Amino acid sequence: MEGIIPLWKPKGMTSHDCVFKLRKILKMKRIGHTGTLDPDVTGVLPICLGRATKVAEYITDAGKAYEGEVTLGYSTTTEDRSGEIVEQKPVTETFTRAQVLAVLEELTGTITQTPPMYSAVKVNGKRLYEYARQGIEVDRPTRNVQIYSIELLDEREFFSGHEISFRFRVSCGKGTYIRTLAVTMGEKLGYPAHMSDLSRIQSASFTLDDCLTLAEVEEKTADGTIEEAIFPLETGLSDLPKYEINDTLAMKVKNGAVLQTPEQFLTYSGPILMTDEDSRAIAVYINHPEKHGRMKPAKVLRND
Repeated sequence: MEGIIPLWKPKGMTSHDCVFKLRKILKMKRIGHTGTLDPDVTGVLPICLGRATKVAEYITDAGKAYEGEVTLGYSTTTEDRSGEIVEQKPVTETFTRAQVLAVLEELTGTITQTPPMYSAVKVNGKRLYEYARQGIEVDRPTRNVQIYSIELLDEREFFSGHEISFRFRVSCGKGTYIRTLAVTMGEKLGYPAHMSDLSRIQSASFTLDDCLTLAEVEEKTADGTIEEAIFPLETGLSDLPKYEINDTLAMKVKNGAVLQTPEQFLTYSGPILMTDEDSRAIAVYINHPEKHGRMKPAKVLRND
């Protein structure tokens, strides 16, 4: 069994919990997820089976979309509703729709984020959440992330109350912390804030409509129809530019040959998907670090 199952991750489970459960249901070990979702977050979690585990990192690095809620009035240690309150400041002013939209517009594009202490980013070989659980504060690396769009999912013209919440939809690039984005929204409106709800609605090309619940996976496994619900590994690579090769060259690619970079990719620095004449994924190639104008395999996906 190989391919990708887009799973709808339920609240209360970690991504690893889902993998553990699926290993039992599918009775196979070679299963991997494509990016951590916090226990409180629901949403699209593509699960790679068998040979498809080789492409997990490319799904992880692809764009994502989320629907969330930010609440102004207090901030927390974890930047979401599960943490302890850090700062509290009742909202004493009324915000117009135009003010909220202006903040969302300001946060669209390339922005700089510092990962929260409760995150899986590693510093000196240790994950930040491990330091946080020990009460140790460490310097965290800032990084640029890409916010493609933010849409306000609230029809109100005015926002008022001691705590103000509003929903939004965001489309973003890899490495974006939506918790941190919610906190920044509050800061720009002048108040401590946290992410009070979040769901990932898209990961790479997979959406809610593609997803199965754990119960549905179990049911389809029991009645023998699970393979019909598994997407081919090529689906997880749909964001990569493709280069079709003939059978002769495909044999060299399967053996890890270094190739001349096709002219159309000479100025491209990302991974390239090599496919055969039947559109099957053969390998992912990258620029050779030492040989200009040449490329080498990062992942060979087929050798049959």
